Amino acid sequence: MSPRRRQPYRILLPLANPRTARDLVRIGSGLSNGRPTEITALGIVQVPEGISLSEGATKARTARRLLQRVLDFGDEEGVQIRSMVRIGRRAADGVIEAVTEESADLVIFGWAGTSPGPTSVFSPTIDAVVRESPCDIAVVKQRGLEHVRSILVPVRGGPHAELAMRLARDLGKRFGAQVVVLHVVPRGIGPRAVEREREALDRFIADHGGGRRTSGSIVEATSVRAAIVSEAARHDLVIMGAAAQPAESGASDGRYLFGAVPEAVVTRAKPTVIVVKTRQALGVATFDQLRAAEGTLAAADAYVERSRSLPMVVDKWFAENTFHAGEFRDIGKLVEMKERQGLTVSVGLPTLNEEKTIGLVIKRVKAMLMDRYPLIDQILVVDSESEDRTVAIARDLGVEVKLHTEILPELGSRRGKGEALWKSLYALDGDIVAWIDTDIRNIQPRFVHGLLGPLLREPRIQYVKGFYQRPISQGSKLVAEGGGRVTELMARPLINLFFPELSGLIQPLSGEYAGRRALLERLPFFTGYAVEIGLLIDILEQAGLSAIGQVDLERRIHRNQPLGNLSQMSFVIMQAAIRKLEERNRLELLTEMGRSMKLIEARPRSGYGLAVREIGDEIRPPMTSIAAYQEKRRALRAR
Repeated sequence: MSPRRRQPYRILLPLANPRTARDLVRIGSGLSNGRPTEITALGIVQVPEGISLSEGATKARTARRLLQRVLDFGDEEGVQIRSMVRIGRRAADGVIEAVTEESADLVIFGWAGTSPGPTSVFSPTIDAVVRESPCDIAVVKQRGLEHVRSILVPVRGGPHAELAMRLARDLGKRFGAQVVVLHVVPRGIGPRAVEREREALDRFIADHGGGRRTSGSIVEATSVRAAIVSEAARHDLVIMGAAAQPAESGASDGRYLFGAVPEAVVTRAKPTVIVVKTRQALGVATFDQLRAAEGTLAAADAYVERSRSLPMVVDKWFAENTFHAGEFRDIGKLVEMKERQGLTVSVGLPTLNEEKTIGLVIKRVKAMLMDRYPLIDQILVVDSESEDRTVAIARDLGVEVKLHTEILPELGSRRGKGEALWKSLYALDGDIVAWIDTDIRNIQPRFVHGLLGPLLREPRIQYVKGFYQRPISQGSKLVAEGGGRVTELMARPLINLFFPELSGLIQPLSGEYAGRRALLERLPFFTGYAVEIGLLIDILEQAGLSAIGQVDLERRIHRNQPLGNLSQMSFVIMQAAIRKLEERNRLELLTEMGRSMKLIEARPRSGYGLAVREIGDEIRPPMTSIAAYQEKRRALRAR
């Protein structure tokens, strides 16, 4: 029986200035104690009251770019680092939200050493998070960590001292440093009392993992803080625990968050000082009013969710989860992230008579993202019985082609793009699956790596939609605006009315998207044009808005459809939305009469007439319910 893998030790680094993060990464990388360590560099964008949170999107993109520098520090220290950016009115809210999202064990704050005012110890952000104490917290007064030969740990006992001792033990191993555990006693207490204190100190060291490089020291002094500051000058790093609760500190305004002695030491001592505090239980009563339908929200979730209206949720999502393909132009880094996570990537290309563009799509995607960089592990053309040279061109370029009618033939075959996508999920093997329309005339590798980037960088994101400028052809001219007519005239109003959580999606019907198999295989698929809207609504229901991202792919030129086709497409999409409303609200809104559409026809002799056509998508069940799929996945896992 194989041993159970230890849970990773998760560290969150809120960074106001990524340039000062190197020492914080060095500290975080040394705290593993034999466990895999995951560090998340967190950037917070604050948006003032009265301004929409969505206005933070540009600043969020800048913050993500700056945080990429921190990833290099992780490579130097041999530790995995991710980055994330959160938007909020208060930075503390964003930190506490991230603690819950990441299940963080420890937050490490860097502190420049200047207090912003008479009522703040460190900064309004650090003080607010420390008061909530959603997990263990360390505040680092940074004075450099180039050479750490000796670490001082002043202790008085208690859980905060135990945490300080553990951090000192781990960092002592990391730096190869001596650890001196200091206990200050009142001057003149007598030899017998000093001996008892020494015995207690020795037991404390033995109980908390002190090794041969750890020693204890008893110092008699009139002033505890003066003694520690004096002793600190002989060491390269000081680590100490909180000494008191605010009520015990003697400050009626609750100013002292760690206790008067640690806060004096962190301010006055010459070397780098780390002050730590163990997690505190949050009061349940504060969050009782916030109950989810299937359970209780986590305390930190409640902290940031209270008093938040739906428009604010959408604005915040827009700012945090809207990316640009340019953020992921370093394809080598994406490959590293993919390999580090042990993931595989498949790209599905649905086709129907795309001989004019399929060759260009395959060449540009395959050359850069498969041949030059191993970002993609599989490309598959899923064809819907093209009558032109689409299949021959794809095969000549060395890409596998399957007819969707030949995949799972025992389940029959339906017409439509959604049917091809659903069946391709069976044929594609990757942990991440991306689908790209094949009528794109200006295809570039960013159409793929832009979609994959958010999935590889942010674990919470499970599905990514592309968006872009959509010029439209008018005769021989290409007009900059005008594409996406179904989206603007039908889908967007429909979404805002009935699915407002999705109203921040710029192009909800775009044909370029990627998702994690673990999510996609649990979703039903509409068989035709409604597949995009159906997937979005079901993902919102199953995984929540935060699981969805969108990425700017810049500009897309493709074949525009005639107005009559767009009318039928709109009809099918509206049907699908109504069916989802029926599922959600248990209402019967769509009658059989509503499934036929009267089309206006221009007739040469009689003018105009009506043609009635049955139009509507069928629904394929989640792929996980298909026995053949289950068998195939088991076989792949067994390899």
